[in-house]
Amino acid sequence: MNIDSILRSVVAVRSSIPEDAFTAETLGTIREGSGVVIRDNGLVLTIGYLITEAEEVWLTTRDGQVVPAHPLAYDQESGFGLVQALGVLKAPAADFGDAAAAKPGDPVVLADGIGEYVQANIVARQEFAGYWEYLLEEAIFTAPAHPAWGGAALIGADGKLLGIGSLRLQMSQDGEIADINMVVPIDLLPPILDDLLNRGQVNKPPRPWLGAFSAESNGGVVVMSVAEGGPAAQAGLRQGDIISEIRDEEVDGLADFYRKLWSSGPAGAEIPMRILRNGREAWLRVKSADRNSFLKKPQLQ
Repeated sequence: MNIDSILRSVVAVRSSIPEDAFTAETLGTIREGSGVVIRDNGLVLTIGYLITEAEEVWLTTRDGQVVPAHPLAYDQESGFGLVQALGVLKAPAADFGDAAAAKPGDPVVLADGIGEYVQANIVARQEFAGYWEYLLEEAIFTAPAHPAWGGAALIGADGKLLGIGSLRLQMSQDGEIADINMVVPIDLLPPILDDLLNRGQVNKPPRPWLGAFSAESNGGVVVMSVAEGGPAAQAGLRQGDIISEIRDEEVDGLADFYRKLWSSGPAGAEIPMRILRNGREAWLRVKSADRNSFLKKPQLQ
């Protein structure tokens, strides 16, 4: 693997977010991570939470060049974010690999924007449900974990880009707890890239969003918290509530909850749900929303 050539395509990303932004409290007002140059004009692919609601974005290349950038798009479904360099970025574009062909056991490298990388292996390809109303049908999981995973480049043995780092998690392996990284596969980008560049979002109705942060417990869905001012909070959903049904259909785990929620209609649809609170059952009707309507829009710098 010629790691040096693709490392030049990986840049550091630093963004600043207004203190009154919707995500400021949960994600912070200064966010740092990585991104990968994917076009010769300075288009950079990163993980979306680094740049959502950003008022300033700066990119730093491996040789120390610092260039301002504009946040173009954040796709809520995949988790990808796009940033456009506003100056000449002296970094080559990475080639896309075939993430669908990557399999457990394959050797990979996870590299960040300051030149640090971890030699790892793919340990799993499976569904991932995130607590923030997020679901990937087949995420890539790698070990050992990179300590600076956000926006890092997953590189295959052929030196091509397989995905973008999103999270650090833990898994039990042979009775021991191991740190792993979750990576969003690059194959999710080509079908939506033109829409993101031309429209800032995918050309389809946005999914209904509740603003509930939930976890799975024994097959059930437990509310950990709700976004202040979001639909769930306005409807009275509370921390500790157990969501058992949506539209008279039983909920079987977090992924099933999301699929039933998203099939309930477009953003704005009213979602009836049965909850268990303090041992008592009740029904709530949550008027869903478009998550993007709560976020500050990028301003051209």
